[in-house]
Amino acid sequence: MQVTVVLLIAGSGRRLGSDIPKQYIEVNGKALLLHCLQHLSRCAQIKFVKPVIAQDDSYYHSCIAQHDFSFTLLNPVVGGSERVYSMQAGLNALSQQHEWVAIHDAARPLVEATMLNTLFKAAAQHGAAAPALHVIDTIKKIDANGFVLQTPERQSLRAVQTPQVARKAWFEDAFSRLGVQLNQVTDDMSLLEACHYPVFLSEGHPNNRKITMPEDLTWLKQTLDQS
Repeated sequence: MQVTVVLLIAGSGRRLGSDIPKQYIEVNGKALLLHCLQHLSRCAQIKFVKPVIAQDDSYYHSCIAQHDFSFTLLNPVVGGSERVYSMQAGLNALSQQHEWVAIHDAARPLVEATMLNTLFKAAAQHGAAAPALHVIDTIKKIDANGFVLQTPERQSLRAVQTPQVARKAWFEDAFSRLGVQLNQVTDDMSLLEACHYPVFLSEGHPNNRKITMPEDLTWLKQTLDQS
């Protein structure tokens, strides 16, 4: 199974209080994007990576200069105003040779090869898969005024991560069928779920954490220091 990763690199650093996009913030002397690309390189099934960058991105090319990876790093494409449109731009830029596509957030820099191998095996068996963790905390569903409506059974809940992988044809079909409903999509697998494609959740990894807040950067540095 050969996989192409559509890598979403159009995030901002607002919640981190950064003047530069978060994927270019350096931790232990290396940008988050480079940490991510080098971790993806550890998985032999990844053959291509298609970056999706922001319109005004002035950091990408200098960040990757002089670096080699085990996969073919394709030319970047400019993303859209929302995540789902950036995903769509990345997919539209791929040829038909890319049968399996995984959508990944560059803000998850420590994606593990063992998790990826399990994920891709599940996708090959089921057609679509995403990594997920068991929910530890009790989750409450509330109304608009903050009152509890329901306490879902924790055993049936999962916190979903990326990459989320499926047959490229499935993603393309979902985009063509959903149309104006795309702005309601919250993650990549939601596209397929809305079109009744089966989605399997494989085991995620605690280190596959999304860097969003300042405390996430602290965690990342500590984790890298211990590795």
